[in-house]
This record gives sequence, C-alpha cells and structure tokens, in this order.
Amino acid sequence: MMVAASSYMTLSAQTLYKKVFDNATAVVNNAASNDQQIQINQYKITVLNYISNQVKKRGLTKDSYFYDSQAVNLASFITDFETDIIKARAISTEKRLEVIACYRDASLNNPLFNDSDKETTFVYVNDKQTYTPFSLDTDWEKAYNQATAKIKTILK
Repeated sequence: MMVAASSYMTLSAQTLYKKVFDNATAVVNNAASNDQQIQINQYKITVLNYISNQVKKRGLTKDSYFYDSQAVNLASFITDFETDIIKARAISTEKRLEVIACYRDASLNNPLFNDSDKETTFVYVNDKQTYTPFSLDTDWEKAYNQATAKIKTILK
C-alpha cells in the first residue's frame, strides 16, 4: 500500500504539466470544440510551450514542481476567469470589464522571466478579439493569488 501511494505521488508530480498540456491539446484537436474553447486551450498550449522554451533558452534548471505549479495555476487562473466573467456579466457590463482588467493586470504585474520581447509576450494582451488577454510571461502562481484576492472585492 505504501509503495502504491509513493508511486502515485511521484507519477502525479511528474505529470501535472503534461496533463494540462495534453488536455488543452485534446480540446484544440476535438472537432466538437467551439471557437472559444479552442482559443482558450490554444492559449494554454502557447503559454506552456513559452515557459519550457524560456527555461531552455536561459539555461535555467527547474524541477517538476516549477512546471507543475505553473501549469496548475495557469489552468486554475483561466477556469476562475471564465467563471468570474459569467458572474460579472450577470451584474453589469462595467463589472465584466473590471473582472477582465483584474485578471489582465494580475498577469501583467507578475512576470516570470521579465522577458524584454513585449511584442511576443503581449501578443494576447494586445489582441482585442481574444478570450485570454494575458501575457505569456506570467508567474501563474503569483498571478492567480493576486487575481483571486482582488476579485473578492469586485464580485462582492
């Protein structure tokens, strides 16, 4: 029993990043997915690839916790954003815009790499047609914590 639990913990810790990536890829490749689902999940894939590429490009050494934490917090950030948009939309257009700004600002205020290539990192921020107006260069754990703390005051 102890071996099974230990194996599960190791397997679990090594697969969270891959699980988020694979789930997003499955949605993007599913013919039944709508445009919003595809765009949101394509963003997740882009972010996860960006993180991996930046770590390699900068010669950094990161453990599986780093990747798993970023992936899980990214997924939670997006899920909560979608939920909070629905809640805000039921209140008013102004609240919806406040929610978008709250999450966008949390993304912008918490860079992971301080990447100077803003043209790349802000490609979604500057796209007025996207469902995910967030920076690629985001520390998702910090951004998630900031957004969840602030959203309580917006949607009270």
